[in-house]
Amino acid sequence: MLYRKLGKTGEKVSILGFGCMRLPVIDGNPEKIDPHATEMLHYALEHGVNLFDTGYSYHSSSASQSGQSEVWLGNALKDGYREDVYISTKLPSWLIKKREDLNYYLDKQLEKLQTKYIDFYLLHGLGQSTWSNLESRGVLEFLDSALEEGKIRYAGFSFHDKIGLFKKIVDSYNWDLSLIQYNYMDQNFQAGKEGLHYLAERNMGTIIMEPLRGGCLTNNIPQDIQAIWDKAVPKRSLSEWALRFLWDQGEINTVLSGMSTIEQMIENIMMAEKGYANSLTRDEKTLIEEVIDAYSERMHVMCTRCGYCMPCPAGVDIPLNLSLLNDLYVYQNMEKPLGSYKFLTAKKESASFCTQCGECEESCTQKLPIKKLIMESSDIFDAELKKKKS
Repeated sequence: MLYRKLGKTGEKVSILGFGCMRLPVIDGNPEKIDPHATEMLHYALEHGVNLFDTGYSYHSSSASQSGQSEVWLGNALKDGYREDVYISTKLPSWLIKKREDLNYYLDKQLEKLQTKYIDFYLLHGLGQSTWSNLESRGVLEFLDSALEEGKIRYAGFSFHDKIGLFKKIVDSYNWDLSLIQYNYMDQNFQAGKEGLHYLAERNMGTIIMEPLRGGCLTNNIPQDIQAIWDKAVPKRSLSEWALRFLWDQGEINTVLSGMSTIEQMIENIMMAEKGYANSLTRDEKTLIEEVIDAYSERMHVMCTRCGYCMPCPAGVDIPLNLSLLNDLYVYQNMEKPLGSYKFLTAKKESASFCTQCGECEESCTQKLPIKKLIMESSDIFDAELKKKKS
């Protein structure tokens, strides 16, 4: 296993982190984690993985409920393993209604994880609304107190919004680290490459999530895309191409992978042995660019995410809903965008809440038929959610 320093923390973390949000489950129930998950964790430990990332709602049937991932991780690490690893978990930002909630959830997470401290404590999934709410509840003073009391060792945040807000949040506090979505198709999405460099310039720890875009970069690959990969010398799995793209960048300290099987674990650990910075050749980088171009040509909605259509009177996150519709067309993979759509629905920001008022179309710089596209998004994703419930 290779290790890199996590920014200003100075902590040496494995370049592959275990994301504990897609653990194997029994009978499809997210709250019934399969015992094989603990075998996976022990295998990871034995082969040098030392960063385990979880979250308050991971492995729950609802984002508003306490999940089983933290409970499972606490149990799995209690037999002498805790001091050998770094635990990363996240404050459920969307559940904070008052200042007291901040301490309540942190204490509850410490209890679930059966630990006296959390190494890396992140504000979960920051966007404009969650950040504004947390700021008004005194979250920065809360972090200061938690650090001083030793309940957390380092403070950070994960992010899902636009680059301007990202920079504003980075500059608002003496953060230690940040977790961002980044892969070869998301270099200009959310924080993106610009955000990655912004973190590196400030010596903040950089943790990457969604390296495979929720499986979109490895499953159901269109034939024209696969034909490009088939030209590669040497041959690599699609997972290795995606991970090596990330590890090749020295600004990236570690990459989280939400592994569901021991086979995935073994494969990823083997790949991590070759994950040196600046190790890809010029020809290999050119091949990746060719794949990016081919995917980009499959775009269904030419939305630039300029945001002029926002805010929506009905509360719909229009750019994100259009992005999820694009994902479906580009990657021919329902699982990833459907999961995001379900989360948007819980926040009452999905296409299903559109009233077809048309204000968005008047403001759209690209003159897109937004009402029609939002209706298409609702028809597809809401039907799929209904199918899964039945």
